[in-house]
Formats: sequence, structure tokens, C-alpha cells
Amino acid sequence: MTMKERLVLVGNGMAGVRALEELIELAPDRYAVTVFGAEPLPNYNRILLSPVLTGEKRFEEIVLNGDGWYAGNGITLHKGKEVVRIDRARRRVVAADGTEAPYDRLILATGSAPFVIPVPGTKLPGVVTFRDLYDVECMLAIARSRQDAVVIGGGLLGLEAANGLLKQGMRVTVIHLLDALMEKQLDRAAAALLRRSLEERGLRFAMEAQTEAIVGDERVRAVRLKDGTEIPADLVVMAVGIRPNIALAQSAGLHCERGVVVNDTMQTYDPRIYAVGECVQHRGQTYGLVAPLFEQAKVCANHLARLGYARYTGSMTSTKLKVTGIDLFSAGEFQGGDGVEEIVLQDPGRGVYKKLALKDNRIRGAVMYGDTMDGAWYFQLMRDGTDVADLRDRLLFGQAHVGDSGHGDIKTRVSALADDAEICGCNGVCKGAIVSAITGKKLFTLEEVRAHTKASSSCGSCTGLVEALLASTLGGDYSTTPKKKPLCPCTDHAHDEIREAIRSLGLKTIRAVMEKLEWKTPDGCNKCRPALNFYLLVAWPGEYVDDNQSRFINERVHANIQKDGTYSVVPRIWGGETTPAELKALAEIAEKYRVPTVHITGGQRIDFLGVPKETLPAMWGDLSRAGFVSGHAYGKAIRTVKTCVGKNWCRFGTQDSTTMGIQLEKMAWGSWMPHKVKLAVSGCPRNCAEATIKDFGVVCVDSGYELHVGGNGGVKVRATDFLCAVKTPVEVLEYCAAFLQVYREEAHYLERTAPWVERVGLAYVKRRVVEDETGRKALAQRFLHSQTFAQVDPWTERAEGKDRHEFVPLRRVG
Repeated sequence: MTMKERLVLVGNGMAGVRALEELIELAPDRYAVTVFGAEPLPNYNRILLSPVLTGEKRFEEIVLNGDGWYAGNGITLHKGKEVVRIDRARRRVVAADGTEAPYDRLILATGSAPFVIPVPGTKLPGVVTFRDLYDVECMLAIARSRQDAVVIGGGLLGLEAANGLLKQGMRVTVIHLLDALMEKQLDRAAAALLRRSLEERGLRFAMEAQTEAIVGDERVRAVRLKDGTEIPADLVVMAVGIRPNIALAQSAGLHCERGVVVNDTMQTYDPRIYAVGECVQHRGQTYGLVAPLFEQAKVCANHLARLGYARYTGSMTSTKLKVTGIDLFSAGEFQGGDGVEEIVLQDPGRGVYKKLALKDNRIRGAVMYGDTMDGAWYFQLMRDGTDVADLRDRLLFGQAHVGDSGHGDIKTRVSALADDAEICGCNGVCKGAIVSAITGKKLFTLEEVRAHTKASSSCGSCTGLVEALLASTLGGDYSTTPKKKPLCPCTDHAHDEIREAIRSLGLKTIRAVMEKLEWKTPDGCNKCRPALNFYLLVAWPGEYVDDNQSRFINERVHANIQKDGTYSVVPRIWGGETTPAELKALAEIAEKYRVPTVHITGGQRIDFLGVPKETLPAMWGDLSRAGFVSGHAYGKAIRTVKTCVGKNWCRFGTQDSTTMGIQLEKMAWGSWMPHKVKLAVSGCPRNCAEATIKDFGVVCVDSGYELHVGGNGGVKVRATDFLCAVKTPVEVLEYCAAFLQVYREEAHYLERTAPWVERVGLAYVKRRVVEDETGRKALAQRFLHSQTFAQVDPWTERAEGKDRHEFVPLRRVG
């Protein structure tokens, strides 16, 4: 039997243990693992120490990995044993009690240590830091029998400690060296609002105050300031910051600066030793929020598993906090600077303050107080570098005012929602279910919530709400999802990276993509296979052969499955206009196959419901002979082009909207898309065809045609953005083809046009489709070229016998 390599983890905290969890997923049998933890406890969630201090949670509720997890995974756990020496020559670690463990690979996750200001009296009983469970227990013990507490430090940690002690019944004074609280997260205006609110709750503040000494004989009695003022204190909490804990690494001769210096693979200068978490310095930066630390853990595990392709390139973080019931959000560089413009909304009556710092029409930073619902949206715009020029007049009012009518009312904001309020309309997931999953299953990331609850896993429109719930549930150390999101758990590569690799490396099969990009699973999953199939279809029209088995059931059988296992059939009716002969043919086919329900859809089509699967090919054959093709009502494809009667009949009509719609549909039908796409043409600004909530909408006016993009109806309504005005039907067709093609080539699979336009910015879409004439014509030509291969009616093919096996009932056995 091959001997396992020996892996030792020094530090039993969140970052180090997350690296082990990731490693167990990738290579469960590669290492014999030993863990040393300085605390006599299993791994717990330090983020939630504040609720333990306030009495809202018990320690057992914040444990992430109990003793059984270590035993179940064959991990040797040494609790309460601090490693004091690393013998790099003999490759072993030594604990303070003499316990030793040899290693082939070593992970340092020693975290950070609280900074204690160098003044007399810091060793007196009653002086504590706020870093671990022992500190919390000391504070609670003192609070039970004594009255006065002083917290030194007005940052996030200090205010959380002050809030907890206030709730335990103590009189609390916060001493802060500067003139504004939480200066790293807030600007002066927001800090002033926060201080006023905290004072109303009972906290007292000594601002611009420097501690000279902590006074006492047998125990602490007071804190003396530099101006001679003495503040009574039975308890003093040091909360002036943290520093990476690098003493062990330094004693071992590893290169350290502010933290243990690592490269993009999380290796230290000794290639056998890795480091993750708060002790790490990467590209000159240290991190204290949980999301970057988990990203580091993922990369570290990738290399320990000998996969070797992941890289950590740093993190852009935002902070969403709740201090004594007050919501705060900050991200990026919000303090101004050369070329930076600030736009501000301040409503003292509602207790709301928002500031966005912009440079070159891109968000550089944001500060929000009181109403932070749109923090995730602002952060996404900042993270993606979206040009917000076309949103500036509405930007401060939030996403509700760029079409998200589903969440505009302050009463429906996530902080005020009841537990039974629905968050994810697609999957019917309520707030209470998401919060229970986060707390009960120890979830930290959006992807984990999606995996356990399905919330945000369909259309994605509730992503901001789910991230807001994560932030409010987990507390101050939660930061939103990193910019690079892997396509699925089978790979560490993001959508854009995969699409670029397909193009640049000439990858023309799913197998070639998986092999070249080192997929973690041999056959992929239900997330990556449909996406790869689509990306290859777009990149190589006419060359790539569509993989039917990489499609969902509806697309495999070209019909929508219903709850009873039967299917619906929606023939295409061009532009919603039909004839008596076509209607007669449809009626005869419905009678012939005894269709239980015939329904007229909102998209001006006729839907046959209740068709058995084995009947589909025969019905399609009759429809094909009657002149009908598939309506693709089942696919991520061009669905419908809705029209009104236009100037031919309507006295308000300005153009022939019906003919325009028919031309658009005949140009675009059959094309596969990242998600379903709906079009509409309205004959006048009265907009009877609802063109301004479609993916691509045309509104006819006296001078020609107004083009609109990125609209959405359904669960989350979004009005379109105005793209441009053109004069002729030929231009409408060209601009539509160009828009559809850039969406096909650049959007992520399962990303509707509405979130795609918000992500890349309307200005970008205009540059590609409107301003760059040569580029527009090239896009339109690529779309039309792809259509020469796409416009083959799948119903006719299957009526003639293609994929016959999909429609043959399973034979009953026994």
C-alpha cells in the first residue's frame, strides 16, 4: 500500500480548516492530516462571537466543525496545543507541550493577534482583548458582577464589543483616537450619523482621546486619558486593531513583512510550506474578511491536491455591517481624490445616507448608512468596471429605479421582510428558509446557499437579496462574492475564461475543453455541460455538432414537460399573425390528437397542452406539413416576436409594426441564446405590444423606429434601456442582429439580457452596436452566418426519425 503524504495544519481556525474541506473534496486520500489548534476547542465561526457576547447565540451554535468531523475524515486533532517551533530541516513541528508531528507539506494558518497599546496597566486583571471565546467568557463574567466598561477603539470590533456589553447591562464608554468612528469603513458624514444613533442607544464616546494609562492596584479601576481625565472602568476591552500573527513563521526563517509573504499559489518562500488567512501577505496586501480567506483556501487546496492550475490574484472586498441594528455598507475608495466626483443622497428624517465616488463614470467607492439594500448592486457595478454614465440621474436611488420594480418599496427591503416572505420567486424560497440554511448548515457563500436552497440558482434576479441575507446573518466579516465566479464546482475557471480558451485555443468539443482546462470531474455536471455546449455552438457554427445529451429535457425533446409528465407544443406563428387556413389546420390537429387544452399565450401563440411524449413526432409531422415550425417555447432561444396591428389598422399607428415583427422573427428564429429571448414591435408610443419590457423592443414613431434593449417581464420586471433611433426596417434588422450576436458571444449561459446589460453597462452595448459601424456590421454578419446552420426545424427532423429513442416509452419489466 502506498504511504500517504503527511500534511500538518497549524491553526484550527476558519481559513485553515476551509483549506482542508476543499482538499478533502479534491483529493480525499492523498494526505494523512494532523491539525494543531492553540485553543482547546473545535473550529468555530469567529464572525459570530459578537452575538455570543450579546447573548443572542450560544457557542454550540457557532461551531463549524465538531470533533466528529475530524474523526470522520481521519484527521488527528491536537486541541489546546500551540505550535512553538518549525524544524524545516527535519520537517516537523513542535508544540509547547512537546508534542511533535512530521510533515511533507505544512499549512500555516496562525491568524492574527490583537494589538495592545503600549501603556501602563495592560496586564491588570479586567483588561481583555476581543479575539476569541476566552475573551468573550471573561467579558461576560465581569458583566455579571460589575458596572463600568471602557472600550478602547471605535472601529467595527470595538463597537461590536461595546454593543454587546451594553446589552449585558453595563455602562459603556468608547475611547477613540480620531474624530470619526469606523474611519476605515465610513466617511465623516456617515460616521456622524452612526455616533448620534449609538449615543441615543446609550453608548458614551470620548473622541480624539489618547489613552495614557490603565489605572488600578489589584485590578483595573479606571482609564486615564492624556488630558488627565479618568473614566471609571471595571472592564477594559482593547479593540484597536489586529496584526498578522507571524512570530512562528519568523522564528522558522520564513520571509515575512507585515504578514507571511506568499505567491499566487499560497506558497511561502519554502515550497513545502503554504500559508492562508489573516497571517498572510499577498502582493503587499493583508485581508481580514472571510471571502478572501476562503478564496485563498481554495487555491491552496488546489495545489496541495496536485492540480496546480488555480491562482489567487487578490480580492476586491466590500463590507456590509450591522452595528446595534444599524445597517452600514462600504466598498472601494470612497474618500475622494484627483478626478473623483462624489454624488450624495442624505435624508436625515429616514436616517439614510448614500455616497458614491465616481471616476471616469465608473464607481470607485461607496458608503451607505441606514439603507444598504443596493450595496451588492453598487459593488457589482464597481467590481465589473461598468460605465454608469446612462444611470447617473437614477444611480443613488438604487436598482429599483432602473427597472427592478419588484423590490423598490422600502417596506419590502430584506431587512424588514418576514420569515415567510418569498425571496426567490423562481424556486419559491422564503427568507426564513435561507436564514435557517445559513445558520444551520454553516453556509458562507452565495454558491453554498444556491446549492442548499436553490435560491438565486435560476434567473439570478434575487442574487442581491440573497447576498444581503448572507451579510446580515453572518455579520460584519461577510463580503460579497469575488469577481471571478467559477462556472460550476467542476472547474475553477469563470465563464469568460472558458469562452476565451475555446476561441484562442481552437477547442471544438466538450471533451477537448475539459481536458485542456483540467476539469475536476470526468463528465462535468448539469451546470457546465449545457453551458459548454452553447459556448461551442456560438464559437464554431457549422463545425461543432450539437450535443443533445448536454441539454435539459425540454431542449432534448423540443417540448415543455408539464407536471403530469405530458408535454406542451407551441407552433411558431410569425409576428403573432395567422390566417383562417392556419387556424383550421391547428384545430384539426388538436382534434386528431385529442389535445386536452388549447391555450392562447401572452406571446400571441397557440399552446397545445397535455400531449404524450410518444405522440410528439407524429403531431410535429402534421404541423410541418401544414407549414408550421417549432416555436422554441421550451428553449434558451428566440421565443416570440409580439406585435400590434400597426398603421394598417390602428388609427394611432405610425409604421407597419406587424410586417416589421414578422421580418425580425424570420431573421432570428432557431437561434440558441444564453437564455430565453423575447422581442416585440409596437406600432406607436402607446406600446400595445409591451416592447419596453422585452429583451429587444421596437417602438414605431413618425420618424422611424426607437430600439430598446434589456427589458424583462415575469418575476422581476425591468423596463428596457433606450439604445438608439433608426429610420428604416433594414436598420432595425441589422441593429437587432448585432445586439443578439454580442449577447450570444459575451453573456454568461443562463444570464438574461437584463442582468447582462446591467453588468456590462448600457454605454458598452452602445459602443458595440451603435457607435462602431464596422463592428456592428461584422456582428450582424456573424449572426446571419450562424443562422444558415440554426434555421433547421427540429420538429420536422424528429418527425422524420431523428433521435427516435427519445420518444419511445420504456418497456415495463416484471
